[in-house]
Amino acid sequence: MPERSLAPRPPWAGRRILLGVTGGIAAFKAVQLASDLTRLGARVDTVLTEAAKSFVAPLSFEGVTGQRTYGRLLSTLGSPPHLNLAGHADAVVVAPATADLIARARAGRADDLLAAILLATRAPVLLAPAMNERMYTHPQTQQNLAHCRSTLGYRVVGPATGALAAGEGEGPGRMSEPFEIAEHLGRLLGTGGTLSGRRVLVTAGPTREPLDPVRFVGSRSSGRMGFALARESWLRGADVTLVTGPSALAAPVGVTTLQVETAREMLATVESVIPGADIAFFSAAVADFRPRTTASEKIRRRESTDPPVLDLKRNPDVALDTLPLRKKGAIAVGFALETGRMHENAAMKLREKRFDIVVGNDPGEPGAGFDLPTNRVTLFYGDRDPEPLPLQSKESLAGELVDRAVDAAAWNRPP
Repeated sequence: MPERSLAPRPPWAGRRILLGVTGGIAAFKAVQLASDLTRLGARVDTVLTEAAKSFVAPLSFEGVTGQRTYGRLLSTLGSPPHLNLAGHADAVVVAPATADLIARARAGRADDLLAAILLATRAPVLLAPAMNERMYTHPQTQQNLAHCRSTLGYRVVGPATGALAAGEGEGPGRMSEPFEIAEHLGRLLGTGGTLSGRRVLVTAGPTREPLDPVRFVGSRSSGRMGFALARESWLRGADVTLVTGPSALAAPVGVTTLQVETAREMLATVESVIPGADIAFFSAAVADFRPRTTASEKIRRRESTDPPVLDLKRNPDVALDTLPLRKKGAIAVGFALETGRMHENAAMKLREKRFDIVVGNDPGEPGAGFDLPTNRVTLFYGDRDPEPLPLQSKESLAGELVDRAVDAAAWNRPP
């Protein structure tokens, strides 16, 4: 599962989400989804079908959301519940969405509270299908899903391939995991934002330059900052490509992730992506040098009385070498991890690599070292004074950096 904080934050914080739960074995996962969305700052109103109550109790949802649950279509108290709930929702997510619910939604049925809400709402809708493989692959279910996507404009997440209910084996039909559904819901809430329809390139992580089949020259970069930038850009509606060196982090949901090993591999991959990028974040810690030769077998200590001499040669500069390929009007953000003379080196990077912004940080500062969830940076610009930012999580910092990049973009400024 990708690293992510469950503290309140945009685009979930302050939003009202209607969670519909239908009668499938995956209903137990919906409790985790309700909990995650609540911790992210959303108010979650839960609607359970009668069949759903056979799998999970309403009290479970009330316990994690702090809100009452709903199930009855008809009520003598106040306005009709389907109109009230539909009118206040910023988004509707149905997880699990059974074959029956999908069929009823496609037909426009209003025979229970959840189906009536789907007819009454004008908020974006996300379906997370879950059912037996044979039911999912049935032509009627596929037609129903196609109609929900194309005609009704619903977003569909999953299903995944994996273990189904007891005795049903494995196959397509398993509900996507709650964290994936929450991420897709976040992107749905951000639809229409400043990055919708834009393309973003992020480089991240270290590169490894092999000495022999076992050892390599590299850096201590974890890739956390770049992964956070990729996720933040995707949540805001961008089409994101993440080019990353070796990292222990899981790929961000929804992001096209291309894995490379060496600086030359990263250069070749970035060359193929950057011509279409509206924003490029060069956050990878690309090795400046590589061994001039690579041993074909492991270098063994006992086979030599003296340690081998490390003969290095320069690696390509990914940001500089791809500068001619940048899209006209694109914004380029560079990173400068410095242990001294930060202002001088940042100014040089701004000038030589034609960055719009350089993000400088000193790994020796408390909370700003390697493989930490936090960072403290100073932003350098070509046309104004440096801007120091406070110590904060890399997720929060990613939001600030995306904001600065969007502000710098000519396509985002009023004419």
